[in-house]
Amino acid sequence: MYIDGVFSGGGIKGFALIGAYDAVHTRGFRFKRVAGTSAGSIVAALIAANYTSEEIYQLVDEFDVKKLLDERKTFIPFAVGKWLNLYWRLGLYKGSELESWMAQKLADRGIRTFSDLPPQSLRVIASDLTNGRLVVLPDDLVHYGIDPDSFPVAKAIRMSCSLPYFFEPVKLQAYSNSSVIVDGGVLSNFPMWLFDKENVKKTRPVLGIKLSHNLSERPPNKIDNAIQMYAALFETMKDAHDARYISRKHAQNIIFIPTDGVLTAEFNITEQKKKDLLEHGRQCAEKFFSSWSY
Repeated sequence: MYIDGVFSGGGIKGFALIGAYDAVHTRGFRFKRVAGTSAGSIVAALIAANYTSEEIYQLVDEFDVKKLLDERKTFIPFAVGKWLNLYWRLGLYKGSELESWMAQKLADRGIRTFSDLPPQSLRVIASDLTNGRLVVLPDDLVHYGIDPDSFPVAKAIRMSCSLPYFFEPVKLQAYSNSSVIVDGGVLSNFPMWLFDKENVKKTRPVLGIKLSHNLSERPPNKIDNAIQMYAALFETMKDAHDARYISRKHAQNIIFIPTDGVLTAEFNITEQKKKDLLEHGRQCAEKFFSSWSY
C-alpha cells in the first residue's frame, strides 16, 4: 500500500528514524512522497532514491559519523582557529562531508538533481536567515531565480542539516544577492503540513515519524541557568510552529519516538547507542501499528 511520509529532524537521534522505517517497510507500506527536515531529510532522500530500510541501515552502519566534523585547516593554533572559523564562517565545521556522502549514495541510484526524481516525490525544509523565511526545497528555489529541476539533491539535504553555529550555513546566490541558509528545524522541524492539510482531501494516508514525545506527554523544559534557557529557547523555536499544527486528529497518524538521553550533536555516539536508537525506533513504530487505523 502506498502512503506519504514525513520525517522530523533531530540530528544524531535520526538513527531512530531508520528503525521506524524498517517497521513501516516490514508492514508492506511503500512511500509515494516523502518530506523531511534535517536528519529527517537524509532518511527521506534515501527513501526517494529507492533504498530499502535494510540498505539504509547498512549505509549508516558503515559510515563513521565523526567524519562529518570536517574542520577547516588553518595555521592558527587550534583553539583560536576554531573560534575564528565560528566567527567568520558562522560554523565550527564545513558540512562538506555530509554533502559529498549524500551525493555519492544518491548518484549510486542515478540521482543527482531533482529532475532525476518523480515530481513532488521529495521535499525538504531549510531556513533562510537573510530573508527571514521558511524554504521548501525544491519548490521555493524559483524565488531565488534557480531552476528547481537542476538543483543538486545533496546540496538541498546539506542546507536542511546545517545546524546553526555547528555547521557552516550554505550561501545561496539569489540574483545579485546571497542568502544565508541554515537547518530547516529552526522554522519547521516536522513539516507534516506539506501533505496533511485541513479541509483538503488526502490522496493517500499520511504517516509522520517524529523524534519526540507526544505533545500531551512531553516533560517541561528545566530552566535554572543561561545554558538551559538557550537550549529551551532553541527547542521552543524549532517545535512551536509544528506543535500548533499537530492537533489530536493529526497526532493519531504520527509515530512519536522520545529520545531522552541522546544529544542532537552527539557525533561521538557509541555503536551500542546507535543500535539502541534503531531498535527503539522500530519498537515505537510496532507499538503504533498495533492500533493505527488509516
